[in-house]
Amino acid sequence: MKTYGRVLLITGFLLLAGCQSSAKPSQTAYVPDDDMCGASDYQQYLGKPLSSVNNLRFDNPVRAIGYHSVVAMDFNLRRLNFFADSQGMISRVYCG
Repeated sequence: MKTYGRVLLITGFLLLAGCQSSAKPSQTAYVPDDDMCGASDYQQYLGKPLSSVNNLRFDNPVRAIGYHSVVAMDFNLRRLNFFADSQGMISRVYCG
């Protein structure tokens, strides 16, 4: 009976350890190898207003995503996305 209790205790600890989150929030790094939309060519727009891409011409589909905008969750590696922070500045340029 004691062995069964120890096994349950160890199993419980292992399950709880799997539920822990990391101490640092994960940040998605831009990986140029997955650059099917050409996002690496537009990284210089980081920190600029989202409106700065309004007059640009693109070969691929593009989305300019405001801070509280609702967007479809479909994934398209050929689509270029400009994501703005709460101040309206571009904080991320990525494919998807």
